[in-house]
Amino acid sequence: MRRKTLLVVEDDDLLRAVYRQTLSLGGYEVREAYDGLAALQAIDIAPPDVIVLDLVMPRVTGYDVLAEVRQDAHTRHIPVIIVTGTQDSLEGAGADCVLRKPVDMGLLLRAVARCSAPRDAESQKF
Repeated sequence: MRRKTLLVVEDDDLLRAVYRQTLSLGGYEVREAYDGLAALQAIDIAPPDVIVLDLVMPRVTGYDVLAEVRQDAHTRHIPVIIVTGTQDSLEGAGADCVLRKPVDMGLLLRAVARCSAPRDAESQKF
C-alpha cells in the first residue's frame, strides 16, 4: 500500500522540522513548504493526500492557500488541517480540522490519520 503524502506548510523552521519528524515516524511521506507561495507551487506540481497548513506566513497566507485549494476542482477534495496560533474563529473557513498551537504531536497524528482515511459524507468533518 502506498504511503500517504502530506504537505506541511509552516514558516517556522523548527516547527516544520518537528512536524516532519513526527509525521515521518508516523509512516507518512512528508513534503514541506516554507510559505504559501511555495505551498501553491508544490500543490500544483504534485497534489498531496493531506495538507497541514499554518495560517500566518509571509508572501501568501494560509487563508489564501486554503481559498485557492477549495476553489480548484482538482484540489478541493484534499483534506486541510489548519495549525495556528491565532485565536480567531475559523468557523466556515473550509478546513477539515483546526489545531491550536502549541500542538500536541499525538493529536496531530490522529488528525492526519482521520483526514487521510477513506471518508463518507457523514464523517468528513471533525
